[in-house]
Amino acid sequence: MSEGATVEKLKYCLYARKSTESDERQALSIESQVNEMLQIAERENIDVVDIRRESKSAKDSGNRPVFKELLGDVKQEKFNAILTWAPDRLSRNAGDLGSVVDLMDERKLLSIRTYGQTFSNSPNEKFLLMILCSQAKLENDNRGINVKRGLRARCELGLWPTTAATGYIKERRLDRKNECLIDPDRAPVIKQIFEKVAHEQWSGRKLYHWLKFDLNFRTHLGKKHLSLGNIYKLLENTFYYGEFEYPRGAGIWYKGKHEPIITKELFDAVQLQLKGNQLKTRQDKEFAFTKLMTCGLCGSGISADEKYKKLKNGKFNTHIYYGCTKAKDKNCKCGYINENDLIKQLQDLVDTIKLKENTLLKKLKEEVTRFKKFQLALSGKSTAIKVSDKDIKTYFKFILKDGNIDEKRRLLESLESKLILKNKTLSLSIN
Repeated sequence: MSEGATVEKLKYCLYARKSTESDERQALSIESQVNEMLQIAERENIDVVDIRRESKSAKDSGNRPVFKELLGDVKQEKFNAILTWAPDRLSRNAGDLGSVVDLMDERKLLSIRTYGQTFSNSPNEKFLLMILCSQAKLENDNRGINVKRGLRARCELGLWPTTAATGYIKERRLDRKNECLIDPDRAPVIKQIFEKVAHEQWSGRKLYHWLKFDLNFRTHLGKKHLSLGNIYKLLENTFYYGEFEYPRGAGIWYKGKHEPIITKELFDAVQLQLKGNQLKTRQDKEFAFTKLMTCGLCGSGISADEKYKKLKNGKFNTHIYYGCTKAKDKNCKCGYINENDLIKQLQDLVDTIKLKENTLLKKLKEEVTRFKKFQLALSGKSTAIKVSDKDIKTYFKFILKDGNIDEKRRLLESLESKLILKNKTLSLSIN
């Protein structure tokens, strides 16, 4: 049988994988691989019946769904040959390499064609394939060891090996490479954060609003505002007083070469505040009108949040705003309404509703009756007490404004109609 006849019987699947390993950042992209191999296929009359693309790394066995599907199709004899850029596209681990060789031993995989080589089901060519793929695995293993050794060497020199913490910047000069230098714009703010917690007992949420709304403080990398969670991570970062642990949780500590932003004493004072539960990552605050309203635009629930406004005297005013959770539409334009304005709208709605006899209404009547008896007792008058719907609605409005959270919630939960918030306007749904 001629060589040309053998090639014609082979059914190739073109497999292209973009490596995610650092040493191959300059490697051909997936589409470039496909184009190059298709040109070879056309030039050499290779029958390519399918093309598979994958971006997963070949370092770990069984981590590539497309490659696993490809091997399954070879077993089912949909293909009997693979066209790929290089052997390491197929495998950088012993497990996947073994699967490929097993298919060749079973004569289900007859050929593997790369840019510069062909591997058929012969002992010498399979052995060469195994050497090349094993060499790729060896390179991976050695690279990991070398990287870890290099990171340890940096730490022993007092150099933080990864991205600089907020408040520092990485030196780019060759003679001082990887040193963390003080960020003149952000370091003073970082120091103030620690001082406000230690000396003024500021809460995490108060810090968050101060940084975001008063200072418009942003990180050096990404230019983003600090989240509440990141603020707490920052407060627990020993790097700011000059020591660091690497890797985190390993128990291996190093003395940093960088200039500290705070003292160890200030850091310890902050940790006492944290341990004393003076700060909480999340406030378990309950709001009066949450879970009682629905967004009129997208149908999501309505949540609440506190906002702080700094006054001229240095104190803060607290405002509560209600708005759509955007659970059903992340682009919902429902808007936010101040709780005081919400209460005014609720009081206006009370005048439009019809009170229905129920347990809560009876209790409201009893409360109003008691109050009227008290008024009569003070005036010395004695007369029959009558309680009208108007009296009850007036008391309803009073509770909405000055009642406690439980009283407000019980009142609104008793309404038969649902509350709808749409474009900062409250209404009752029509049943």
